[in-house]
Amino acid sequence: MSNDARIVETLAGVTTATITTILLKKGLRNVWLRGTRPLRPDQPRLVGRAFTLRFVPAREDLATPESWSSPTSTRAAIEAMPEGCIAVVDAMGVTDAGIFGDILCARMAKKGVAALVTDGVVRDLAGVLGTGLPVWCQGGAAPPSVAGLTFVAWQQPIACGGVAVFPDDIIVADADGAVLIPAALIETVLELAPEQERFEGWIMDEVNRGAALPGLYPPNAENKARYEASKK
Repeated sequence: MSNDARIVETLAGVTTATITTILLKKGLRNVWLRGTRPLRPDQPRLVGRAFTLRFVPAREDLATPESWSSPTSTRAAIEAMPEGCIAVVDAMGVTDAGIFGDILCARMAKKGVAALVTDGVVRDLAGVLGTGLPVWCQGGAAPPSVAGLTFVAWQQPIACGGVAVFPDDIIVADADGAVLIPAALIETVLELAPEQERFEGWIMDEVNRGAALPGLYPPNAENKARYEASKK
């Protein structure tokens, strides 16, 4: 199994909530991408390496329909996306211009892109949903990207939802939104996350049996010992 396949397999069973807790304990507080909500409620949790795209404010000489045919375009960026990546788009939180519509999302789906995550919005909402590409965003808007944004680059460091995202960082997205794991910390998270999920599952079982939270969550020495015994 490749390293990326191992990352995907391990983190597919780990909630974004658990990941934020682990990263908080490592000193990272700003890892949840604000405004990244699943476009449909039944999207599965997805994991992939970030492929970054960056918009800046619209400037009338640059943000034109003709720009869609230039070498620096969202179309060219999509062709550079590898299978399994998660496209993370810095739209500066702009919500009145859709960064991608149904045709671009259809091409991404055809290329095997795992998901689109943005702090902006998409357009052609019904069409985007019809492509089957999982999308996390702030919703929909009819106007095209050039109505409010200028596309400038891909595979550079970006800000998305107030979080610094570098190419090849790991993104995990589920019902709570999208969370970033810095590439340098992925092995730490892979080591700690499954155990954290197991432990919280044991806590939930105890709560369902009627246990009170003090001394249980977080656990005192007695409950730690009970948990360790339960694993044997």
